[in-house]
Amino acid sequence: MRISLCNEVIAELPFQRQCEVAAALGYDGLEPAPFTWSEDPTRLSSAEIASLRRAAADAGIAITGLHYLMKAPAGLSITSADAAVRARSIEAMRRYCGLCAELGGKILVHGSPDQRVLSPGDEENGRKRGAECFAAVADTARDAGVTYCIEPLARKQTAFINTIAEAAAIVRAVGNPALRTMVDCSAAGQAESQPVDALVRRWLPTGMIAHMHFNDPNRRGPGEGDLAFAPILAALRDGGYRGDASIEPFVYEPDGPTCAARGIGYIRGILQALP
Repeated sequence: MRISLCNEVIAELPFQRQCEVAAALGYDGLEPAPFTWSEDPTRLSSAEIASLRRAAADAGIAITGLHYLMKAPAGLSITSADAAVRARSIEAMRRYCGLCAELGGKILVHGSPDQRVLSPGDEENGRKRGAECFAAVADTARDAGVTYCIEPLARKQTAFINTIAEAAAIVRAVGNPALRTMVDCSAAGQAESQPVDALVRRWLPTGMIAHMHFNDPNRRGPGEGDLAFAPILAALRDGGYRGDASIEPFVYEPDGPTCAARGIGYIRGILQALP
């Protein structure tokens, strides 16, 4: 299991330096949020993409995937009643599949709560529109050789897809192995009725889980709250998990680099101690 760092944690640094810091701390890769690169990352030039990939290669780490996809370009929504907005959103989703593949990544994580808002009184139609957008990108992901993950989020972030079961229902309806779901430990700890390790043991055998985000329900990094990660990592090991995982805190205290260091040290320590 490769461990990556979600790059917002150290986004104030130039990307080349982000790669160097992550490598020095012991990460296997970075999982960038494209909005940290430009106002419209779907339009990066071939030279810009090559520069990003070279920065990771020079530091000796991988760009393992992309997350927080829909924040840029501005104005996207998969649940909007405006067909033109949804068409632009689908086009961005498809372009991100190609970008991820060009960067050498394998996983895209579709969280982006602000771009999947359900309008009051139109919730059911919004859910249908969102599911149709996920279906529309599945073939593109398959053709690009990447996996597109629907990320369940906490209810205070969004009313659309809060549990693995809800995401899995969409995945099953689409029926394309390039569309799957994942576990964000912070969101799962807030939204699910089962403990996170029990969720892993329940869902991993189904083949639905393609990725992990390690973070605490308090929105800090792993080891900075009450969520115990030893049972989660044991469940992943026992289930033969072969995917990647990324450390994704949202609160950076005292600063991003310190949080990044603490998170990887905590997870590596548990992995080494597992029997």
